[in-house]
Amino acid sequence: MKAVLAVIAAAALLAACKTQAANTPEERMDRILTRQVENNSSPSVQYVIFDANRVIHEFRHGWADLKKREKADDNTTYNAYSVTKTFTALAVLQLAERKKIGLDRPVIEYLHDFPYPPGITIRQLLSHSSGIPNPIPLSWIHPVGEHRGFDRDGFFQRIFRKHNLVKAKPNEKFAYSNLGYVLLGQLIERVSGQRYEEYIRENIFQPLAILPGELGFEIADAARHAKGYHKRFSFSYLLLGFFLDKAKYLRRTEGRWKAFEDFYVNGISYGGLIGTADAFVKYIRDLLRDDGRLLSADSKEMLFSENRTRTGKATGMCLSWFKGLLKGNRYFAHAGGGGGYYCELRIYPDLGLGSVVMFNRTGMTDKRFLSKLDTCFIEQK
Repeated sequence: MKAVLAVIAAAALLAACKTQAANTPEERMDRILTRQVENNSSPSVQYVIFDANRVIHEFRHGWADLKKREKADDNTTYNAYSVTKTFTALAVLQLAERKKIGLDRPVIEYLHDFPYPPGITIRQLLSHSSGIPNPIPLSWIHPVGEHRGFDRDGFFQRIFRKHNLVKAKPNEKFAYSNLGYVLLGQLIERVSGQRYEEYIRENIFQPLAILPGELGFEIADAARHAKGYHKRFSFSYLLLGFFLDKAKYLRRTEGRWKAFEDFYVNGISYGGLIGTADAFVKYIRDLLRDDGRLLSADSKEMLFSENRTRTGKATGMCLSWFKGLLKGNRYFAHAGGGGGYYCELRIYPDLGLGSVVMFNRTGMTDKRFLSKLDTCFIEQK
């Protein structure tokens, strides 16, 4: 009897060890992400968690193109949408470091055709506290075939005329505004004398050895670019017709998904970036390093300082980065989402960690998806 009990006990111990071994942080993350594809929540997903020197774990699964059965890999590019704002903010801080602008100076000193009240400052645009409105920008896209002739300044002049009233006084409250970042892009161009994308390429991409095929503002290689998808049988698909011409942008049906035709975002400085997960890893790594190439220590501290309103209320927003806590650990994050794509970037300064997740399915709101994934590793830490 004792021998039988010993065998049973040994078997139970072995099973427990196997269960524990199968529950590593990496495996927990992989299960969560595998389900995203297998449950048809996204055709593909990519995730990387890393520190300043090494990749701790990465995961890539699913299809960049369902019809062609092309798998997503480390060369696959995705539309990054609003994470572009963090690049715009960094560029503005670079100009401030070079004494070309003052963050607390009125925007109208640099943009003489500034369409809003003259007291609004550059810092208020950066921290989404200017009171400038935020009309829904889902329709602010154009097909690849129309890109060469697209006049983005003319397009936004019409938008500014239509939405010319502020919603609040400067620094009265936090109110997210894509239009504020359109104006910051125009500011960068006016002060630097360069096109926005040229400035970003020379002052952010090149110092980090990010190649044109890794990150940019155009689809460098259509064969490597993930198709964007939207669920066919969903309430959001019905709503989409109120914002854009579905017959123009969503022609192909692929199983449960409608595939977007390739397009570009009209507002390059608030949502125009297209790139690989690994390119964003290079970017965040520089922000993790004490000796980063992009910003001085003082400017980096300013970038990640939370804005407070005129009455001293904390807003949860720094200069383009949202502030949060996960398991007691500070992080700074930004999500980017719209038709066909969704992604998140995150920095944990006290842990020296960063993370990126990218999907080729529509995302309309900040899902804080990285909280589910990063927790697996942070609990271990």
